[in-house]
Amino acid sequence: MTTPASPTVYTIAPGRPFLDLLARGILRQHGADPLQLSRVTVLLPTRRACRALAEAFLRQGDGKALLLPTIRPLGDVDEDELDLRGIGETGDDALPFGTLERSLLLARLVMASPLAGGDSANALRLARELGHLLDTAATEEVGLERLPDLVPAELAGHWQQTLDFLQVIRENWPAIKAEQGRSDSAEHRQRATQRWIEHWQTSPPGDPVIAAGSTGTIPATARLLKLIARLPQGSLVLPGLDRLLDDVAWSAAHDEPTHPQHALARLLDTLGILRAEVLDWPGDGTPNARSALLTAALLPPAETHRWRELRDDMAAGDALTGLQRIDAPGPREEALAIALAMRETLETPGRTAALITPDRMLARRVAAELARYDILVDDSAGQPLLQMAPAVFLRLLATAVAENFAPVALLALLKHPFCRLGMPREELLRWTRDVEIALLRKSRPLTGLAALAADLARTPKLLPPLARLSTIAQPLIDDTQATDLKTLLQVQVIAAEALTVAPDQPSPLWQHDAGEALHGLVVDLLAAADQFGTVTPAEWPRLLDALLEGQVVRPRRQLHPRLSIWGLLEARLQQADRIILGGLNEGTWPPQAKEDPWLSRPMRQALGLSAPEFRLGQTAHDFVQAASGSDVILTRAAKVDGTPTVPARWLLRLEALLENDARWKATAAPQYLAWAEQFDTPVHSLRVDPPRPSPPVAARPRRLPVTDIETWVRDPYAIYAKRILGLRRLDLPELPPDARLRGNVIHTVLEKFQERYRDALPDEATAIAELLDLGRTEFGGWLQRPDIAALWWPRFERAMRWFHSYERTRRTEGFRTVLLEQNGALEIAAPAGIFTLTATADRIDHNHAKNSLTILDYKTGRPPSEKEVNSGLAPQLALEAAIAQVGGFKDLPSKYIEALIYIRLTGGEEPGTANVIESKPNAREKIPPAEELAQQTLDRLKHWVGEFDKESIAYLSRPRPRFVKYPGDYDHLARVAERAEGSGEDT
Repeated sequence: MTTPASPTVYTIAPGRPFLDLLARGILRQHGADPLQLSRVTVLLPTRRACRALAEAFLRQGDGKALLLPTIRPLGDVDEDELDLRGIGETGDDALPFGTLERSLLLARLVMASPLAGGDSANALRLARELGHLLDTAATEEVGLERLPDLVPAELAGHWQQTLDFLQVIRENWPAIKAEQGRSDSAEHRQRATQRWIEHWQTSPPGDPVIAAGSTGTIPATARLLKLIARLPQGSLVLPGLDRLLDDVAWSAAHDEPTHPQHALARLLDTLGILRAEVLDWPGDGTPNARSALLTAALLPPAETHRWRELRDDMAAGDALTGLQRIDAPGPREEALAIALAMRETLETPGRTAALITPDRMLARRVAAELARYDILVDDSAGQPLLQMAPAVFLRLLATAVAENFAPVALLALLKHPFCRLGMPREELLRWTRDVEIALLRKSRPLTGLAALAADLARTPKLLPPLARLSTIAQPLIDDTQATDLKTLLQVQVIAAEALTVAPDQPSPLWQHDAGEALHGLVVDLLAAADQFGTVTPAEWPRLLDALLEGQVVRPRRQLHPRLSIWGLLEARLQQADRIILGGLNEGTWPPQAKEDPWLSRPMRQALGLSAPEFRLGQTAHDFVQAASGSDVILTRAAKVDGTPTVPARWLLRLEALLENDARWKATAAPQYLAWAEQFDTPVHSLRVDPPRPSPPVAARPRRLPVTDIETWVRDPYAIYAKRILGLRRLDLPELPPDARLRGNVIHTVLEKFQERYRDALPDEATAIAELLDLGRTEFGGWLQRPDIAALWWPRFERAMRWFHSYERTRRTEGFRTVLLEQNGALEIAAPAGIFTLTATADRIDHNHAKNSLTILDYKTGRPPSEKEVNSGLAPQLALEAAIAQVGGFKDLPSKYIEALIYIRLTGGEEPGTANVIESKPNAREKIPPAEELAQQTLDRLKHWVGEFDKESIAYLSRPRPRFVKYPGDYDHLARVAERAEGSGEDT
């Protein structure tokens, strides 16, 4: 073999169309003979770059038929091709583990240690990171044999525990691989690459070999590049080698992992050449002014003191020509502005645009915004399978089983678009709605299919679908113990298929791109499941989520030919007329350095592994390559999820370098944000007038409870919706414990206690014990919840002790309870006929000495103030008194009303209070006594009824908003929020 005196290394400057120039240069060198071109081998970093180079050859060939070179990705070493060339006969026939197979095997080892905490999902995630560590060590050619050299005294306790486990892996993992005849994928790839190197060293290829676009960050790849550069017909083409850095800055970049030229500087060391020896690729021009600007802005930290002198150099030239910036308020505005900028590109025939971003959420937002123009552009990095419909259905089924088909989990499963239950979709939805309203929207809904079936026995027509569901789910319900992963997965998949089949329709579970991706994962999982241990149905939902994480779906549909969305890896060596760099915030681009759960920074350093920041240099190189184009837009969001963000360090450096430069300020492109703001702004705004329903008098209610009178006064529209339209608020499924539950419990406990002891109270210990026993009965299963036991129950105890003390005092004062939760009524003569007022009084006490009544009401929240009661805004107790005055409650011993009392029971610092509404002196007026207050309130009600017996009087929504204390159940129907927007009205 004849070795050149020096390697043949070229570079193509940043901002230049790398693949087009590469194709043009290859055609100039080897395109004269079509057969000669086909003997050329071109090695590129990624598969996407390989496809793009083939397209570049077609562009450069003016559409002529070409026998293209052999184009292969550098990291894809074909085992069969090695064998065909006689390179594979080395005795190393161990096939690499599949990613899923190895993760399950490692997860089983992690589960056997205390590190996973007994959580299989956590074990799988740790196993993935452990696999990444093994691959990193193999890729960087660092042996784990150095683990014992780490000084235990310098490590925290948990790191020592981790180190002990890694020692076990170091000792046992090679034996496990040997036993199964397998190898790690990175180890396999590294060995295969090394075999290529050894083969070409002894038998160099006789045809041209060109390696292009790689920065040689992997040691084995760097050695291969070195060999190719020294082959007789080999050459290396580097992407964006910076010739503008002086020697001092270049030396600093060599030692700074976050600098964009760091990887190339190390590669040149491996190649054994100086930067000056690198040639310009034929046809490539000099770096543009943008490249010079970025070189200055991204100087190594030790050299940034030179910015002052560099600003003068930046004053001239056109470095900022073609550069625009969008600083959006939030991600939504950023995405819409990007979509508009991409759509603007299409106005020029033939122009292309691409969004480059590592922010997958931003990519999805932009794709959704472009879809409003019927433009289909998918994120080339793919969509998470975890969020796709087939995977979501499997997750919902797993959750429903784990939660014993609790209401929320059951409804989520039944309402998923894939669920059929052997019925047409419309029929299933109708059945689901009926079951939901009848059984599942209760304060304490039923749980479990058996309980639902028992309750549905009264409605036979609803039973058949539930029976089908029970039959399908029975194997899942029966399998409550830990079982092997394969069996559990098979049972879940069989049930999922049965749930998604409809008459004459196949299951949609495995259809389209997402279904095929899920099917592939399930097949791989079934094949590798033996490597994992046992799983319980309770932990299966979390484990399933962990298995789905990282899986992506790349749709195979016809996409727009001129617009693209690329991730950082997909964008390397790609080109477009307009490049948009999105998500330029710290933590997104550049991404936050990921911490290793297995090795701390000192441990990685001691082992000789690269620091987590090493990736930042590569992302900086990606940024420079993309930002050096002729038409570039830089975008970021000032806030994400309401939290202020920090601009990417490269933006901050550009701003610091170009401070007070009017041209930098002029790069702001507010027109896109202005267009985005106008995009959803209607041409004409329609005024939302408040509703004014005026139903016929005959349709208006002639009977209302006193609790509705307050609502009628404050918000008449709520009465219209409730009593005339017959609308009722549905409880949420699995309604969490709230103030209503607490109030119902206290009311029931006090009613039962008072009923038992109307005449005389037991001793204090007995009374409190009985109150607490009643409380335990009424709270029931809720006391099993830690928040109820820790917060509500102590308050309940304090409230009951206060109540007993208060009640004993009242008994000594001569009061005796004569009425509990009793119904009463009062008829009012009105223009449209008799209006009946009804009430259910919490409690009425009688004082024998005074022959008077006291109307009492229990409150667990804030009771009405005296002012509200006397003004008629809180008429409940006064109207109950009015009913008592006319004998509306049966068997009352008196009609004289002495007082109205609200008993507030909170159990807080002040466990309870008795708020008495009675005659008190007032500076402006004398508040009437209880009887007069009752009569005045009744008179107001008569007038109110008379007014609403006029058809011209409408049921207005919140006519006096300041008197409405809480959001109403019907505010959305009255469009309260829309009317309040911009008006300052309190909603």
